[in-house]
Amino acid sequence: MNITIILLLAGIGILNTLYLTYHAINKTHVKCIGFPPEWCRKVQASKYSKTLGIPNPYLGLLMYVAIVVLAILFLNGIVSFWPITVIVLFGFAFSLYFIIIQAFVIKAFCTWCVLSAIDFLLLAAVLLVGWL
Repeated sequence: MNITIILLLAGIGILNTLYLTYHAINKTHVKCIGFPPEWCRKVQASKYSKTLGIPNPYLGLLMYVAIVVLAILFLNGIVSFWPITVIVLFGFAFSLYFIIIQAFVIKAFCTWCVLSAIDFLLLAAVLLVGWL
């Protein structure tokens, strides 16, 4: 398992979700790169932007931080690798679900949500390669 790549991807995810969290807290619009600005606003304002009443960026940030902490603990021989696997696969599944929601329900994409989905896809790919 290439823990360095996992740490790098989780670090990118932390930066991404910190940006989204900042805007969720301040109730400001994110910069929409590559998509029409109204698309990001539409995604941000949708009922799907929260899970169980918690803004999705907070949950994403929590998952990415947990991956980093667990990866460091794994490197030090304190925990096994399976908790990282569970979080990565859950994050990947949730990202896939949210991309489907954006495509077929909201009919708009947010740059930062797509970036997070790609990040979790790459994390899942690293796991898959490690299993082979």
